[in-house]
Amino acid sequence: MAQLTPQEEIAVRREMLRLNSKAWGVATGLLGGLALFIATIVLVIKGGENVGQHLGLLSVYLPGYSVTVFGAFLGFVYVFVFGYAIGRLIGWVYNSASAPKS
Repeated sequence: MAQLTPQEEIAVRREMLRLNSKAWGVATGLLGGLALFIATIVLVIKGGENVGQHLGLLSVYLPGYSVTVFGAFLGFVYVFVFGYAIGRLIGWVYNSASAPKS
């Protein structure tokens, strides 16, 4: 195996430490979206007199969201988009902070 020069070793280490911002965005979006989707569906299945009154308050921040099957899908989309943006931001900040200063 060939020996790396110090500059090549630094470049390899830098690339290995970088986060994939898109992957972080998708992962964060899916986790958040699926959590809201599952919580909504569970409450819809559970039913009752006043279904999900606390979760229904999300409609203040997510226009059109309600504790229904349609609301579960709409909430998933909203939270996926927000989660994707937050995940991309986390990756960008991490990569900016860990970049070597030249």
